[in-house]
Amino acid sequence: MAQAKTDYLVIGSGIAGLSFALKMAAAQPQKTITLITKTQADETNTKYAQGGIAGVWDLNTDSYAQHINDTLVAGDGLCNPATVELVVKEGPDRIKEIIDLGANFDKQPNGDYSLGKEGGHSTHRILHHKDVTGKEMERALLQAVSAYPNIKLLHHCFVLDLLTQHHMGYLVTKSTPDITCYGVYLLNLETQQIETLTAGAVLLAAGGCGQAYRSTTNPTIATGDGIAMVYRAKGRIENMEFIQFHPTALYEPGVSPSFLITEAVRGDGGILRNHKGEAFMEKYDARKDLAPRDIVARAIDQEMKKSGTEFVYLDCRHIAPTAFAHHFPNILEKCQSIGIDPAQHMIPVAPAAHYSCGGVKTDAWGRTSIRRLYACGECASTGLHGANRLASNSLLEAMVFAHRCFLDLSQQDFDSAPPAPLPDWNTLGTKEPEEMILITQSLKELQQIMSDYVGIVRTDVRLERAMKRLDLLFTETESLYRNTIVSPQLCELRNLITVGYLIVKGAQFRKESRGLHYNTDHLQAADLVQNIIL
Repeated sequence: MAQAKTDYLVIGSGIAGLSFALKMAAAQPQKTITLITKTQADETNTKYAQGGIAGVWDLNTDSYAQHINDTLVAGDGLCNPATVELVVKEGPDRIKEIIDLGANFDKQPNGDYSLGKEGGHSTHRILHHKDVTGKEMERALLQAVSAYPNIKLLHHCFVLDLLTQHHMGYLVTKSTPDITCYGVYLLNLETQQIETLTAGAVLLAAGGCGQAYRSTTNPTIATGDGIAMVYRAKGRIENMEFIQFHPTALYEPGVSPSFLITEAVRGDGGILRNHKGEAFMEKYDARKDLAPRDIVARAIDQEMKKSGTEFVYLDCRHIAPTAFAHHFPNILEKCQSIGIDPAQHMIPVAPAAHYSCGGVKTDAWGRTSIRRLYACGECASTGLHGANRLASNSLLEAMVFAHRCFLDLSQQDFDSAPPAPLPDWNTLGTKEPEEMILITQSLKELQQIMSDYVGIVRTDVRLERAMKRLDLLFTETESLYRNTIVSPQLCELRNLITVGYLIVKGAQFRKESRGLHYNTDHLQAADLVQNIIL
């Protein structure tokens, strides 16, 4: 089995991983940075981020205090105030950096940036590029990364596991002091060979886990690989019960991933209506259509259950067609492709799994509970989002923490060679899988379990039933994993089952309704339950 080493290993090629790699390559040209992606470099959650990036840009109309307060209110008491302050205050500098790299954000005719407003924000502070902001930021970063010869991009490589003392024959548990990450095992999908890659330090920027649900805005690669790997390595995971459902995904039966209708459409005046054509958000929140996402998603869910329908409508008919076409060309093209003209027809929408507010627990510098392993982006839980992420704070968090990981690691000097030889991946006793349906059907079952029992509204009975079903899937899948040659499909299923377990277990521990976790058996006011660490 091939073995290689690198100074810094980055898992994931979204905005978090690329930002870190770029900074480290520029600051330490003598060091090697290897960046792994399991498909093409631009196929990430970043690419599908439509709305924009929030930041205090105009101090005449906005302030750090306002952005901090908006974030804390959305997080419903579970944000880390210190983390919120540092992200909000450091964020504008990170945005300026990506502008300097060539990222284009929309401007007004006078040359000022066109600032949007989304749910939960008290003022206009969101920079955007049409309705494909993430794609534009990804483009600028990939172009900049290509100029550095000390960055090596490995495409079509699937990371199987983090290498720790466990692989050297030591017993590792959650109470083991100084668990250390020395690199990864990875499956090279082009050669079908399993390789060992050691590193001085590893940055985990592997994205989210939306594919645990039947309906999600996330691409098919969002299978929670990073979170699952850290849990298997006995690292700390927190707040996984807080899965954000975006209120407005385009309703297309049987289509996955769901096409996102950015919150910016409501920021520009879009109105949610039920099947009778009634605007309903005023019944649920004084902020109406611009309430935080957890409130809007629950309101839509309630309206659908009352009417027995599978969607509500987003009414944009009163928005000038030229303005809609200018601000949302991607959405307009998609709607027209299925026979919907937003100037004449209301757009059918329904909530879809969108973002994981929990993940790998980190400190203010991106350090995880495992030495030499850092995490940032959606796979990390930094303390910014609390019980519910404020719209357009995700890209901001990724850039701020990528920078902080870079600063901290720049002060370290880790040897890329492990202290003892690492064994090759053991394939003894395994064989080619005989029936792929065993994997594909289990994935469908998992997604149905999570969607039906662990969705926007939960109960104790549903969570108990979900856990029992997941236990059976886990047993079946582990048996398959032990006896067959690994494949990306099998590993993704295994990771999603782990993520599903973490979501359900966190939801069972939280005996209250807070933010994105809404349990009808626990609606009474309760003392604040702190972060749930698994």
